[in-house]
This record gives sequence, structure tokens and C-alpha cells, in this order.
Amino acid sequence: MNRRLAQGFDGDVERDPRAQVEAVVALGANLGDRAETMAAAITDLARLPLVDAVRASEPVESVALKPEGRDAAAPAYLNAVAVLTTRLAPSVLLAYLHAIERRHGRVRGAERSALEAGWEDRTLDLDLIAYGDVVSDDPRLLLPHPRAAERDFVLGPWLAVDPDAVLPGVGRVDEALRRLQGER
Repeated sequence: MNRRLAQGFDGDVERDPRAQVEAVVALGANLGDRAETMAAAITDLARLPLVDAVRASEPVESVALKPEGRDAAAPAYLNAVAVLTTRLAPSVLLAYLHAIERRHGRVRGAERSALEAGWEDRTLDLDLIAYGDVVSDDPRLLLPHPRAAERDFVLGPWLAVDPDAVLPGVGRVDEALRRLQGER
């Protein structure tokens, strides 16, 4: 396997290129055959080079989020979380996530960082939520995902896969979900 896949771009945090890390990927889809697309995307994740294991939650349905808030009139989303054991550098993993999205018909508008929410309907959305305990404020690679702690459709499925999950900078995922649910 190419060692460069484990090294990533210059902005990646230095680490042992052979060390395994758990990366958390959120999956979502609200167009087309959502369940089939998500199942195929999970298979695609498992086939990536330097990915040794994938544990995925069952999909959950959620109401679409728009700039004004939840929109029950918009097509509903299926959401899931996959935890990957990988040796890929985070920037390389993110590039693969975007390639998988494109393969499944995702058309992105303008390129944007994770700080800028996208509200368009989509055949597939793959967000890199966390990469081990890495924290990065590089606009090309924001870790952890800046809105992960605000999304019950990420936190709940993540807990189903890893009941002891911790979101860097936030804390335990079960506590973050309780806080979020208490705000409603």
C-alpha cells in the first residue's frame, strides 16, 4: 500500500503513519433509494485502502434541516454513523468520502468548509465527524465536525455503534446527546 495515503497533506497533524485510528463518518441521504445508497456507501467505506474495519449503525429517519430549522415538508433523511478503523491520513480519508459521494450522484454547489452548512437535498452526504482525538481548525479539515454536537441524528447512531464514544472538545457523546435533547 502506498505510504503517502497514510501521510496526507501538509496540514495534517503529525502521527505514526502506521498507527490505526478510529474515524467517525456520518452518512445521510434524502433523495433516491436512500437505504440502498447508504448500504452501498458503507460497502465502499469498507473497501477503502488502509481501512481495516467498519462498524455501522442502523439507519434512522430524521426531518430535514434547513436554515429556518426542521422542515417536515422536505424529503426526510436516513442517517447513520460508521466507525472506521483506518491508517489513512484524515485529509486522504476526507477526499475518499467526497469521491464516494460523487460516485453516488452527489452534486455539490460551491466548495465550502464544514463551517458553512449546506442545505440542499442530496443523494448522499458523508461527513468526517471525528478522527481519533485530532483537533484541527484548518478550513480544509475541520475536526471534530463543528456541528456534530448539535445533531441528534449523528450522536444517537454513533452511540449505537460505540456506547463509550467521546467527541473531542465536547466530551462523552451520551452526555452531549442528553444535553441536546434537554434543549428541546
